[in-house]
Amino acid sequence: MGNWFRNFMMGRYGPDQLCFFTLALSFIFNLIAGIFGLWPLSILAYLLLIITLFRFLSRNVLKRRAENDKFIKYWWPFKTRVSSFFRRLKDSRKYKFFRCPSCKNRLRVPRGKGKIQVTCPKCGERFKKKS
Repeated sequence: MGNWFRNFMMGRYGPDQLCFFTLALSFIFNLIAGIFGLWPLSILAYLLLIITLFRFLSRNVLKRRAENDKFIKYWWPFKTRVSSFFRRLKDSRKYKFFRCPSCKNRLRVPRGKGKIQVTCPKCGERFKKKS
C-alpha cells in the first residue's frame, strides 16, 4: 500500500505552506458556516478544499512553487509581526521594550532596574530610559 501511494505521488507537487493555509481556511470557513448556517461560506470552504487538492496533486511543479513563493512573500511579514507581538506580550512581565531613537530597532531591557542607559546594539546610539 505504501509503495502504491509513493508511486502515485511521484512527480506531483505535494503539500506546501499555501496548501496548509488554504486547508486551515477551508476548515475555519466550514466551521463558521456550520455554526451560523451560512451556506455560501460552506460553498467557499469546499471550493478552497478543491483548490487545495488540485494544488496537492498537480504535476506542474514550477507553477505551484511560484504560487507558493508569492504567498510566502506576503504571509511571512504578517506571521513574523504577529509572532513577535505575542512574544513581547509573554515577556512583558520580565522586560520592558523600547525603540532606538535613531534606527528604530526594538530593544528589550529588564524591568525594575530604575533609570538606565541603553545602548543600541545595531547603531551604537546611547539613550536613557526608565525600566
